[in-house]
Amino acid sequence: METKMKLISKNILFMILLLFLFTSCSKKITFLNSAVVPAAEGTVTIKQDNNNNYNIDLKVNQLADPGRLTPPKAAYVVWMETSENGIQNIGQLKTNKTGFSRMLTSSLKTVTPHKPTMFFITAEDDATGNYPGMTVVLKTATIIN
Repeated sequence: METKMKLISKNILFMILLLFLFTSCSKKITFLNSAVVPAAEGTVTIKQDNNNNYNIDLKVNQLADPGRLTPPKAAYVVWMETSENGIQNIGQLKTNKTGFSRMLTSSLKTVTPHKPTMFFITAEDDATGNYPGMTVVLKTATIIN
């Protein structure tokens, strides 16, 4: 009975170690609650690859169409803040309705050589701008590594 308990304990420790190894390679950050679009929820997963680039995988749910905001906007733009290069436009979010549900989802995947310190999403009249507008829809807390 005692050896069986030791075997179970070793298996549990091994599983915990594997879980730790797989999750320690990436960091998942949750967006803070929004006053502009209160139902919106999102996460950003950051994973550094072998070339020291950062793989960014951003997902947002319940993000209303930007044309329904007050005042209406044309697009949602994702911005990344870095300590080396300041704030960068990393792409536009498009809202989609998933399958049979009425749930709005948005996602963005990109790669950057710059280490991110924060992400935020703004509603913009033009998605190609170099500087963020004033309507911040969602943002993360500062990322500490």
